[in-house]
Amino acid sequence: MVALIFPLVLSGCATDADYSSKEAGFTAVFNKTATVTAKETVWIQNQNQARSAAAQVRSLLARRKTLDVETSVQIALLNNKGLQAAYADLGDSAADAWQSTMFLNPTVSIGTTGMGTPELGAFKTIEGMITTNILALATRNRDIAIADTRFRQSQLTAAVKTLQVAADTRRAWIGAVAAWENVGHLQRAQEAADAASELAEKLGETGAMTKGTQAREHVFVAELAGETAKARLAARLAKEELTRLMGLWGTDLDYYQVPNGLPPLPKSVVRRDTIEAEALRNRIDLQVAKLELEATARSYGLTEATRHVTDLEILTGFETEREIEDDEKRTRTTAQVELEFAIPIFDTGKARMRKAEVAYMRAANLLAEKAVNVRSEARSAYEAYRSNYDIARHYRNDVVPLRTKVEEESLLTYNGMISNTFELLTDTRDKINSILLSVNAKRDFWLAEANLAPAIYGGGATKASAETEVAAASQSSAGGGH
Repeated sequence: MVALIFPLVLSGCATDADYSSKEAGFTAVFNKTATVTAKETVWIQNQNQARSAAAQVRSLLARRKTLDVETSVQIALLNNKGLQAAYADLGDSAADAWQSTMFLNPTVSIGTTGMGTPELGAFKTIEGMITTNILALATRNRDIAIADTRFRQSQLTAAVKTLQVAADTRRAWIGAVAAWENVGHLQRAQEAADAASELAEKLGETGAMTKGTQAREHVFVAELAGETAKARLAARLAKEELTRLMGLWGTDLDYYQVPNGLPPLPKSVVRRDTIEAEALRNRIDLQVAKLELEATARSYGLTEATRHVTDLEILTGFETEREIEDDEKRTRTTAQVELEFAIPIFDTGKARMRKAEVAYMRAANLLAEKAVNVRSEARSAYEAYRSNYDIARHYRNDVVPLRTKVEEESLLTYNGMISNTFELLTDTRDKINSILLSVNAKRDFWLAEANLAPAIYGGGATKASAETEVAAASQSSAGGGH
């Protein structure tokens, strides 16, 4: 009886309420991301939740036809389908962790045989066996620990994905608004250029302006029209990127617009002298790398524990024989216990140990690299934030006012017939380029400001640098305000 009951007791079932919950681990994701974004995110798993989230999105769209950046981020966290897929991965990891808490089901086999001979008479044999994997029982706690580590890693990965969607939406909103602000400036310049072109045509009819000067006026208007059309296309595409991140389609597109201009620069920048320490303490992707090292270390220990014995099973059962001899029935039952395992003659486990060692070293080096990169990304993000603020303020306070003054003086000399039309056109073109560079500089500052949170907490690229921004400004200047 002990031989029969032993494997059945070992193969009982244990469950973990947290793993078995449909929203296992999501509370931790919600709390961690809400601290950073100050926004709500949901895990949609049924029709009622889907309808509730859709109603929230419609309410946000109806409340503000022109969406600000915070509303856009909130809509994305409620409506982005890729984010829901990341939460499904979290549920998959929870199911794996739940499965690891369960014992392996025993294997039961029952058979009968019956025969008879003239010498022995008739008899029947009944055999039953129950097989349980002893090695799985011995390593169960290690398996649970590994699965739990992977589960916690999935929680952090889901949090990183949430922060990434929020950061990408914030950057897309800034890009779309800056693009439409450029369109506005070009349209105003187009109106002024059209008026100048009409005046040139009338002066040409009176003979007061030569054909060459008229052509300069007209070509300037034509080039400006092309630049405006390209800027309008870029703005529409930038808005489409924001639309994708917010998960909007169909009639939802008719309910929202973006502002025509970015917010003004703040009066001062925020000092972040300890941004490296903050990043090392808070970066979620760095915590993911630490858990990867922990999981690899646990797997290494499991490999070491099962290096020689890869399969160990206990077989318990009984055999009942019933014989009929000389019209007398006899029944005899005997218990059976067997132990099965593989003999490590050919595979001594050295290859598996080597693979586990290499996997651990890989995880350790990736963690070290991640720590170095986190420090560098934090410094770069803050440097871009400070430098782009100075650049944007320089354009706002110095370059644009000076270009405006030059254009005003050029217009006075033109009206006094001291300068010619070509000089006035050149000054007007330079002013337009300076305004567009000012808008781009302001955009780069707000993008750098949006990259501070990913640099500290993770969730999105933080590769903005002073060199990149200077190169972008140089390209804009060389391209005539593209």
